[in-house]
Amino acid sequence: MKERKKAILKAAARVIARRGVRGLRVEELATEARVSKALVYYHFGDRSGLLRHTLRFIGDRAERYTCRRPPGPREPESPLRELERRLLLELQDTPEVRENSTAWGELRASSVFEPELRDELARADLEWVREIADVLGQVDPAAPDKALVAAAERLIVLLEGLSTRWLIGVLPTDHACELMRGAITAEVEGLRLPEPYTVCPVG
Repeated sequence: MKERKKAILKAAARVIARRGVRGLRVEELATEARVSKALVYYHFGDRSGLLRHTLRFIGDRAERYTCRRPPGPREPESPLRELERRLLLELQDTPEVRENSTAWGELRASSVFEPELRDELARADLEWVREIADVLGQVDPAAPDKALVAAAERLIVLLEGLSTRWLIGVLPTDHACELMRGAITAEVEGLRLPEPYTVCPVG
């Protein structure tokens, strides 16, 4: 039963990437997953439940391929290298990553019209920001938490923008990765600068 549920979620990600959230039809999804409509409703209850679970599935799949390390013996990875790997692997030119990124973008955009997705997206965003902030904290242990979170948010927002342009072919993969590396360097250097002080207005 677990494998059938996974097959439905994989099919949902494919259909959303291909047709968008509004184009998702349970009949087509059931055909794509080679299951009955009744089984889709059994596992997910309704369309909203299906969308929430699909969003979670896409996030979990992205975490797997961004945390994947090459097999075999290797030197310990520096925190900076880990940060680069986690962010740049979102720009891998492979069918899985392209499908995952496209489906994520469709779900994010549709949350404007699908309020039930917003809480799930907020949870996923918070987890992603925290993960990147934690790695930044290993790069610069002296940086305050507020600065780490702000840097993580900026990097993620930039990555999502680059990913959109990359997916539609405006940015070649190499150039998108180059821009991302430049942003990582700038954010890490910014963490090492003294915090700016605020001048209180006179009068």
